[in-house]
Amino acid sequence: MQNMELKAETIRVVGPCDIWSFPLKMKERHPLEYVRQFPHLRCRNNTLSSLLRIRSEATAAIHSFFQDNGYVHIHTPIITSNDCEGAGELFQIETTNEARESAEKTHFFNVPAFLTVSGQLHLEVMAGAFTHVFTFGPTFRAENSQSRRHLAEFYMVEAELSFTESLQDVMQVMEDLFKTATNTVLSKCPRDVELFHKYVAPAQKDRLEQMLKKKFVTISYNEAVEILKQASQTFSFKPEWGRDLQTEHEKYLVKHCGDVPVFVINYPYNLKPFYMRDNEDGPQHTVAAVDLLVSGIGELCGGSLREERLPFLESRLQRLGLADAYQWYLDLRKFGSVPHGGFGMGFERYLQCILGVDNIKDVIPFPRFSHSCLL
Repeated sequence: MQNMELKAETIRVVGPCDIWSFPLKMKERHPLEYVRQFPHLRCRNNTLSSLLRIRSEATAAIHSFFQDNGYVHIHTPIITSNDCEGAGELFQIETTNEARESAEKTHFFNVPAFLTVSGQLHLEVMAGAFTHVFTFGPTFRAENSQSRRHLAEFYMVEAELSFTESLQDVMQVMEDLFKTATNTVLSKCPRDVELFHKYVAPAQKDRLEQMLKKKFVTISYNEAVEILKQASQTFSFKPEWGRDLQTEHEKYLVKHCGDVPVFVINYPYNLKPFYMRDNEDGPQHTVAAVDLLVSGIGELCGGSLREERLPFLESRLQRLGLADAYQWYLDLRKFGSVPHGGFGMGFERYLQCILGVDNIKDVIPFPRFSHSCLL
């Protein structure tokens, strides 16, 4: 973005460029879909260069938020033997020799190893020593999807807080992180943000201002299902208690609440992973889980109180047949634990949210997704 005119006395061409064959034409506003075809050149486009400056400032703002609030930054491993989400959509790691000698399988690590889907379990290890910890790094999901919402490689911001017995504590950190990081980005690179709010998503500026001004709304999963059942809108997936909320449901709930971010809390026990804390709340049986939903995106953050009670955790892992694989996780409770909780925020979805970018592939330098790994 040029903010001045130059009156040159001499011009020396340092690196010549054939403007006729160069795919990004001067003074032409190319659609993001077109620019995406040229991952090696698209950073020279105004929109993408602005995006990457914003991404850099947002990264720094998130680190500053946690460090200013006493969190220790942990480098959690990219290679892991755990499946944190339990969804089974993992990339398994093999050496080239292992791939060739698949008849007689021997693992480089002696156990199957995968690219991480989350640093949460490793953060829980560290939370027992440092109280407040966070990580910010790449995560991987082998989901066979080319949708606007999914990538195979993306970045996650994750935090764990020890000595908290309230889901509200976790939610407050989520809200503070969102507002603090966003205000920093707006102050550090206003012209770059303006480019998106003017040319890419003209209505996003007003929406973002409302998000930053207003207190986030909180509703229970039960309330969410009732709101959806009473909606005049016809959904592709019928809302029912005990079923996951779909993206269309999440977007509707945010609109219903005035386009302000919405916390949905206390999800059914059987919908969520083993580490979420049992609410012990009778026939409906829920866990202390929370999802943060935002306009145009749906789920931005997911978190919970963690199950710190050894008998509850042992019982659930045994029912799932995971007690042996997660003996180390049980040890964290066996050898002294405290009430704790945490959350994760998808960094690319965060950028989509503040800038109004429709496709997640346009907020990351080199998008990786099903059937596409350019460069």
